[in-house]
Amino acid sequence: MAQLTIRLKSGIPTPHYSEAFKKQVVLEYEKGAFSKNQIQTKYGIKGKSRLLDWCRKYGRFAYNEPATNGRPMKDPQKQRIKELEKKLKAAELKLKVYDKLIEVTNRELDADIVKKIEARLSENWQQKKD
Repeated sequence: MAQLTIRLKSGIPTPHYSEAFKKQVVLEYEKGAFSKNQIQTKYGIKGKSRLLDWCRKYGRFAYNEPATNGRPMKDPQKQRIKELEKKLKAAELKLKVYDKLIEVTNRELDADIVKKIEARLSENWQQKKD
């Protein structure tokens, strides 16, 4: 049950444990006689998640997978909804501007522009129809 130490370029020693050693430590941990911290101290195991990684690989029980790092992948449906909401906001803003423009034009010309436009469109449509 010996451990082999490997030195990285940085000069910091990184322990390498045999598969048999890992299995024996996991078995001892799963018996429940010692806590994770006690086993790490007993065998000189460094790293916060090393024992848990071994348990996932060699253990008999189901262990939670580690959370993925980084941002979660975007859900295409949620992304599409956000796009549509953004377009709706822009359209609503445009509509407010047009309504204000019509209101100002009506006040300046003292006439109902919308009715005039509708009448003209109706005339054009009638001429095309005939």
